[in-house]
Amino acid sequence: MSRDILIGIDAGTSVIKSVAFDVAGRQIARASVPNRYNSGPGGAATQPMARTWDDCAKTLRDLGQQLSDLAARVAAIAVTGQGDGTWLVGAGNAPVGEGWLWLDARAGAIAANLAARPEDAARFEATGTGLAACQQGPQLLHMKAHTPDALASAECAFHCKDWLYLMLTGVRATDPSEASFSFGNFRTGAYDTAVIESLGLAAERRLLPEICDGTTTTHPLTEEAAAAIGLRAGTPIALGFVDVTCTALGAGAHVPGERTGCTIVGTTGMHIECKAPGEVHINKDRRTGYVMPMPAPGLVAHIQTNMAGTLNIDWVLGLAKDVAKSLGAEGDFLSKVDGWIGAAPPGSLIFHPYISQAGERGPFTDHTARASLIGLSTAHGFADLVRGAVEGLAMASRDCYTAMGAVPDTVTLTGGAAQSAALRAILAGTLNAKVRRSERGEAGAAGAAMMAAVATGVYPTMDAAIAEWVVPHLSAEEAPDAALCATYDSLFPHYRAAQDALRPIWHGLEQHRDALP
Repeated sequence: MSRDILIGIDAGTSVIKSVAFDVAGRQIARASVPNRYNSGPGGAATQPMARTWDDCAKTLRDLGQQLSDLAARVAAIAVTGQGDGTWLVGAGNAPVGEGWLWLDARAGAIAANLAARPEDAARFEATGTGLAACQQGPQLLHMKAHTPDALASAECAFHCKDWLYLMLTGVRATDPSEASFSFGNFRTGAYDTAVIESLGLAAERRLLPEICDGTTTTHPLTEEAAAAIGLRAGTPIALGFVDVTCTALGAGAHVPGERTGCTIVGTTGMHIECKAPGEVHINKDRRTGYVMPMPAPGLVAHIQTNMAGTLNIDWVLGLAKDVAKSLGAEGDFLSKVDGWIGAAPPGSLIFHPYISQAGERGPFTDHTARASLIGLSTAHGFADLVRGAVEGLAMASRDCYTAMGAVPDTVTLTGGAAQSAALRAILAGTLNAKVRRSERGEAGAAGAAMMAAVATGVYPTMDAAIAEWVVPHLSAEEAPDAALCATYDSLFPHYRAAQDALRPIWHGLEQHRDALP
């Protein structure tokens, strides 16, 4: 039987999934396990490493139940996953404690103090990445200060997908994207000694694994892992880049010959442009966002992320659900969003979509930032709140793209909320750009599988893979409405001015909350 299946593993924060594709990019099966993590004092967010591997292995076994003769048919497997965080292993590749997630906030003060130093400008110039509590550098420094014995017993510091790659292949490695935005230079995709030393981690350099590019290199599935997942030992395994780059690849952030962006309208909002390293605008004033190599030659992903995306819409709809529940009623509120948006006039409110209790990280970093509604009067109703929340997300998108330079000509949208025609129209009008949807449901797993396809010669180049796996799944472009563009062009300066004016209020409210019993 021919090897006609490629598998992409995507170990996300909420779900771990394995997705099977045929070699032409058609999705043929999917298996998933809900992910769980533990919360603790000081903003701790950790995940048992052994359980993460067990859950991943289960998804692969479940694929085998869905597809006949899977072991004989798999050409290659690639693994991607949630970014940032710190997953330590020691002797015998045994976990050292639980894996720290990107949600872990314990290193927040360390990151803020590092970023405030004048000398951090050089680190930012090299990495293109702003410092935040989610990153491995500040987290290692926190461990160094608070759990030095555990850190001393560690032999390697991984991210989530690197840990799974170790369990599949026995190889200690990380990829160019996570390596360079954490400790390196996006122009080379390699570690940078000056960056590591600027973080005060020269002694911890020993923990950083070798860098492996999964578009060119694979390692064989071990006998032990093969027994655990029900596949053949020796199957080629590719180490994917971090999930955001694989999602961008699979969704259409890069289409040869086009100047496109990609916005992931999900729990968080992610805004991505693929460009040559020399085209990256290093915003020295803001020092936020990420720059990381893409799994395509000569390209990097320039990224800004706002902490809360559709969480803002969920919050508004939650208000309606609470009222309905108190009256003994239930309803499908999500299906009514487009109707509510259509019932409200555009641009009548300013909403800052910082609903997350973790604050904001893009295109500015402030853990005290909170959401606000400005301009309310008795003339406003619930529909105005819904529209205001969506417009706030669109304003945050524009804020992020302009921090990286000019807004792209076309923005590809992915994520569940991109199905809303009203949301797409608001985004197009706010950005004054054409928008289109990626209709591929598992873009992250697809992007990882594309890497394995190129690494094993199924496709000669990544551009050839994009032509068959990505382009057919892009919808027609939707042009912005001129009247909406004018309205949002007028509103955006006020959105930004209010953002700046509210910062001391956020800080004061944080002090107020800290003083409460």
